[in-house]
Amino acid sequence: MIALIQRVTEASVTIDGAVYGQIRRGLLVLLAVQPDDTGATAARLAERVLTYRVFPDENDRMNRSLVDEGLELLAVPQFTLAADTRKGTRASFTRAAPPEVGKRYFDQFVTECKKALPTVETGVFGANMKVKLVNDGPVTFWLEA
Repeated sequence: MIALIQRVTEASVTIDGAVYGQIRRGLLVLLAVQPDDTGATAARLAERVLTYRVFPDENDRMNRSLVDEGLELLAVPQFTLAADTRKGTRASFTRAAPPEVGKRYFDQFVTECKKALPTVETGVFGANMKVKLVNDGPVTFWLEA
């Protein structure tokens, strides 16, 4: 699994002109599932996202996690993160899990995160979404599990 995490002051997902998910300060997570991923992979990536230290401490060093700060999470499924772009000018998606597998492990990731945070919002798997964010820093990390 791949998670592109961005520290944000706000983020939202709009579907068909209506806001579906929205957070204030926290993390926007764009998430891709790959063919060999499992339930254990989803749980491990959720743990990494929840505890990855990207928020500043009293000395302005990134020593605090999403859980430490009790902030919000917006998880958005994005299979294009698993694209193979090494050749040509058009991406191949053979590195992305089939949709039914991707949805299962995206949902498991969200369930794991909801156990640890008061606010977890999502996009919709397979939907055409518009994502808005204000990246704080900017701070962006690529995590894999």
